[in-house]
Amino acid sequence: MDRNEVFKIIGLVASIVLPLFNIPLILKIRKRQSSKDLSLTWALGVWGCIVLMMPSVLISPDIVFQIFGIVNITFFSVVVVYILKYR
Repeated sequence: MDRNEVFKIIGLVASIVLPLFNIPLILKIRKRQSSKDLSLTWALGVWGCIVLMMPSVLISPDIVFQIFGIVNITFFSVVVVYILKYR
């Protein structure tokens, strides 16, 4: 396996793992049943940018970018739903 393949595999793993760090935030909001300490502007701003990036994600030939984009929009959408639900 050459260096480029190793870097691609590392990037692919990181592209899946990074959005999973949203899970503790989701669980924290759910447990407290409050999202008052989180900025609605921040959450909707980040989510809006992620949504606007999705066309690029879907047409990109880079599998790492595609996987990250899809996993990220999925988990961050759940974060936004919980923030709005417990606001």
